[in-house]
Amino acid sequence: MIENAREQLSHSIRTREARIGIVGLGYVGLPLVLRFIEAGYHVLGFDIDAKKVEYLNGGKSFIKHITDDQVRQALDTGALEATTHFSRAREADALIICVPTPLGSHFEPDLSFVTGTVESLTPFLRAGQLISLESTTYPGTTDEEVGTRLRDAGFSVGEDIFLVFSPEREDPGNANFSTRTIPKIVGGATSACLDLGVALYQSVIDTVVPVSSLRVAEMAKLLENIYRAVNIGLVNELKIVADRMGIDIWEVIDAAATKPFGFTPFYPGPGLGGHCIPIDPFYLTWKAREYGVHTRFIELAGEVNTGMPEWVISKVTAALNERRKSLKGSKILVLGLAYKKNVDDARESPSVEIMELLRAKGVEVSFADPFFPRFPHKRKHTFDLSAVTVTPESIREVDCVLIATDHDAFDYEMIQRNSQLIVDTRGRYRTIHDNVVKC
Repeated sequence: MIENAREQLSHSIRTREARIGIVGLGYVGLPLVLRFIEAGYHVLGFDIDAKKVEYLNGGKSFIKHITDDQVRQALDTGALEATTHFSRAREADALIICVPTPLGSHFEPDLSFVTGTVESLTPFLRAGQLISLESTTYPGTTDEEVGTRLRDAGFSVGEDIFLVFSPEREDPGNANFSTRTIPKIVGGATSACLDLGVALYQSVIDTVVPVSSLRVAEMAKLLENIYRAVNIGLVNELKIVADRMGIDIWEVIDAAATKPFGFTPFYPGPGLGGHCIPIDPFYLTWKAREYGVHTRFIELAGEVNTGMPEWVISKVTAALNERRKSLKGSKILVLGLAYKKNVDDARESPSVEIMELLRAKGVEVSFADPFFPRFPHKRKHTFDLSAVTVTPESIREVDCVLIATDHDAFDYEMIQRNSQLIVDTRGRYRTIHDNVVKC
């Protein structure tokens, strides 16, 4: 049966007759939907969020860097349909799973979105389908959690159903790279799975990088993000040292970056945010304990990075004290709610953590962000706040402006002219100003 199932699927991919199902229509899934349609495929998008489905079927986007026009163009081709009904999974020849992999309350992996999705899909799967997991996770997940459920359902992985892991590499707001141009790693459960996975992704991605196993692909994604987390932890620690020494860390980094080899610049900030870097290292540290390994280096970087919001608060407190003001009872405007500039994504944002800490210390906290008219609903943090419009008047009304996310939309010159105090966690102000404290 292996040759028949594989050949049929291979042929449907080559001819673009394959119907693609993408499960999870967020920051990873939606760009992938549009790319497959652009390449000539019919795409069925699945999500448990009925509002997202309604938006897409109505020609509207819910992600800032994806326009309504892009969604409408996809709809106009007749190749896009979104649904909440997982029973339609049997219509897809390839199913790509792009769901969150967050952390639990004790920093343990929470695979409930992955396992729940697979369990919802399994009753409706059929022979001859390709299943690809793109959600970042620890080595072994694809086989242990997805493969096991497929086998328990009566499928033979590599013979009548095919399983791959291909980690997402989306970078919202990056104008230099798109879904098509970012190289794609693919690992397969068997050689037949790998061949089909490579064929599928080669039809939509410029460069595909096959690796020898599912675990190599899973580990490669973790390495990418741990590399960033560790280097950001290093530069955050150096920021504290430089601050005590009266040295501008941003000037130091810019100087070091002039070396044409052996150095990659990383920049400090108020903490880590987003769906990858604050989370993924803990997936590996948790799994490593199963093998009797204590990942001290990775965990130390995590300690440094998670401690940054508290350090920011200490800098704000000291800056206010120098101006004979107390932190308690002060009015502080937090600029930027997103985890990085120019995106509408507040997942794991250090800005939110800082707002919580300020509120707990008696601060009258407000925020401004061009991407969030109101504070978004979040599982761990709740503020009943609307965004402040940044004007000279609103800036003059607060005791401190805290730059947590340096969106380009802010008028930094105007903010500096009208602020009593600015605490800058992003190095936006490179020249010296009496009312600016670099943090």
